[in-house]
Amino acid sequence: MTDALKTARPGVRVRSGNPVVTILRRREASLVLALALITVGVSSVAPRFLSLDNFGQILAAVVVVTVVGVGQALVVISGNVDLSVGSVVGLTAFVAATTAHANQSLPLLIVFLMAMAIGAACGAINGLLVTVGRIPAIVVTLGTLYVFRGVDYIIAGGGQVNAAELPSSFLDFPSQKLLGIPLTIVLTVVLVAVFAAGARWLRVGRYLYATGNSSEAAHLAGLPQRRTVFGAFVLCGALAGVAGVLYATRFGAVTSSAGLGLEFQVVAAVVVGGVSILGGSGSIIGSVLGAILFGVITNALNVMNAPSNWIQAISGAAILLAIILDLAMSRARERRERFDRERAKLS
Repeated sequence: MTDALKTARPGVRVRSGNPVVTILRRREASLVLALALITVGVSSVAPRFLSLDNFGQILAAVVVVTVVGVGQALVVISGNVDLSVGSVVGLTAFVAATTAHANQSLPLLIVFLMAMAIGAACGAINGLLVTVGRIPAIVVTLGTLYVFRGVDYIIAGGGQVNAAELPSSFLDFPSQKLLGIPLTIVLTVVLVAVFAAGARWLRVGRYLYATGNSSEAAHLAGLPQRRTVFGAFVLCGALAGVAGVLYATRFGAVTSSAGLGLEFQVVAAVVVGGVSILGGSGSIIGSVLGAILFGVITNALNVMNAPSNWIQAISGAAILLAIILDLAMSRARERRERFDRERAKLS
């Protein structure tokens, strides 16, 4: 195993013993604590916030952001970002709804696979432009954000799919349960578990962290950077396709504006969840907790009848704070590395 691969550890960018490492390792615990404090605080003002029914609504509301956030986390860990995910969700949601409308007896599994294929194709376009075209990811995905949305507008033609036009098997999916748990939650948990385990334990996961941590070092170590980054974009697109179907089954009525602005919610959840915007550190679980945190905050604002647009200000502030924290920790890492090098020279 190469040195670059040995030093690639999920959630860790610096040597153990450094206080920065402790902060990174405890990011998930901090998010859980924040969720607990918000829950206690809001429930003391609005007791209905603590009801099981309300928690069920929160989980149902964050499913789409959580699923897309898993894919976004993979891309950001690799040192990139995908701003087109909202458009991919909108495109796949509309295509899934129109397909279900035109083929009333079509199994939902086929709809999911079709949406995943469309999403993966969109991710492949992004991945090729980034890896082969060597165009910065933020430029590529900002462009494809509008391209994919434009395709959605062309397909929709100004129309929409109404819930009354969709088969019951399509609309009933969110209410179906397995052992008393909604299937949408079960699907989300399975996806999170699979990708979290893969990022943590599989070699390709280490490739992701090594590439995001230091592209130059990964290149010198002979790691398959292009294939790794390309794969991250494809998986992100495929998961956005899954989220598109979940969006359509939840809301029923789907227009060409579905998923508009979703990319910013996803980036906020991932960054606040501890995935460094600089790449190379963070975890899938952290991104999930970030999504839940924003879902809880949104629901709390609604319960307390606060202005709904407050969530935008809170999301923006949270992103800025998370980026500032990441930059501070990155600089601390650099100072520590310089200190270690100087100490090694003296010894």
